[in-house]
Amino acid sequence: MTEKKLRNLRDSKSARWFVLILVSFTMMCMYYLTDAMAPLQEKLQGNLQWSASDYGIFTSGYGWFNVFLLMLIFSGMILDKLGTRFTGILAISIMLIGAFIKYWAISGHIDLGTYELSIGSWQIISPTTKSAVIAGLGFGIFGVGCEMFGISANKAVVRWFKGKEMALAIGLNTSTGRIGTALAMFTPLPLYNLTKDVSTPVIVAMLLLCLGLIVFVFFIFMDKQLDKEETAAGVESEEEFKFSDVAEIAKNRAFWYIAILCVLFYSAVFPFIKFATNMIVQKFDVTDTFAGYIPALLPFSALLLTPLFGGISDKKGKAASIMVLGSVLLVIVHLLFSIPSLNSFPVAIGLVVLLGIAFSLVPSAMWPSVAKIIPHNKLGTAYAMIFWVQNWGLMGVPLLIGVVLDKYCITGTVTKMVDGNVQVFSQYNYSIPMLIFACFGFIGILFAFLLKKEDKKMGYGLELPNVKS
Repeated sequence: MTEKKLRNLRDSKSARWFVLILVSFTMMCMYYLTDAMAPLQEKLQGNLQWSASDYGIFTSGYGWFNVFLLMLIFSGMILDKLGTRFTGILAISIMLIGAFIKYWAISGHIDLGTYELSIGSWQIISPTTKSAVIAGLGFGIFGVGCEMFGISANKAVVRWFKGKEMALAIGLNTSTGRIGTALAMFTPLPLYNLTKDVSTPVIVAMLLLCLGLIVFVFFIFMDKQLDKEETAAGVESEEEFKFSDVAEIAKNRAFWYIAILCVLFYSAVFPFIKFATNMIVQKFDVTDTFAGYIPALLPFSALLLTPLFGGISDKKGKAASIMVLGSVLLVIVHLLFSIPSLNSFPVAIGLVVLLGIAFSLVPSAMWPSVAKIIPHNKLGTAYAMIFWVQNWGLMGVPLLIGVVLDKYCITGTVTKMVDGNVQVFSQYNYSIPMLIFACFGFIGILFAFLLKKEDKKMGYGLELPNVKS
């Protein structure tokens, strides 16, 4: 049997999968810093004299610029105007700047004073440790670059895999990023124990970002070659993006259902990861070193299952139904976590694995669905708008959980010896935060059903296979 002649580089299975490896590796490098401080919550509070609210403000910093300065929307416009290659390099550069500021803030260069913001008698921000604010600013700059690269990676994968194994490729890209999250669960505490410095994981993250930058350059060469082949073959370029396209995207009801489902789902997962290590230490009575391994099961299970569910969606369809199922599992997990009597160690492992399944189901179906309802030349802006909505949750929910813990969940204090010094730490009951996460899941189920109804009405084909025969 003769092999069918390849029209261009993307028709070569080995070429497009190699491109996926390049893009996904950079995703893995950037995700490390996103969660590298999560296992060190108690160390940050002890060494830098932070409260749970300070920690919540620091983690909420990820979304400050993306949300309030609309940096994600601008990122999408830059992506659609200037392409994935330029935007990817810009994104990695921004991440490196933010990472350095974050390192500076938590490495002891900031004094122990506080900042507060008031307008008249209205206090906008309560007194917050200076290092937490500066670290939050660095995290916010990093967040601009991180989200910018995320939408660039999604658009690059869609370009190389549309009409082929798109959901599988997006699932693999997403799950490879979860390796970075898993490393961020495993390595920070050993690094801290080795160096006695909470900033060491940030140094490791900057080295990974530099490595990711080098790898992304190889993708640029591949993508340029595809451009040359398509130009030589007379493939027409897409209609140029216009600012009016934002309004066109905003009129799409299915787009908003996906965006709202996205913010609800990720608000119940990523902020949970930020507090999970401390919650597991206090509820399940394990050491902080070992507790970090349990949340790491979540990205590892997602690593294995997201490509599996993506492959199923490619061949069988049912993307909207998959999102419903993922949201249901999310509710079950957080409701069970909220029950005080369920405090045995095997329960913690089982619930995190179940959460990993939910974490695999929804993204494997969600991101390919956007490419079915939005034209490719507007896809970068569409992803950016969804990520912008998502960042409201990534910014606001950690802050909310930190405040709730300090105001309503303190059950006592415990004295520990840390690096030769006696320090006092608050003990928390995490039932209320878990119920808050469960509420997000309940509302997510509603919007997943609304998406199914809209797909049936408009005929987007979300329930149809992605692979074209």
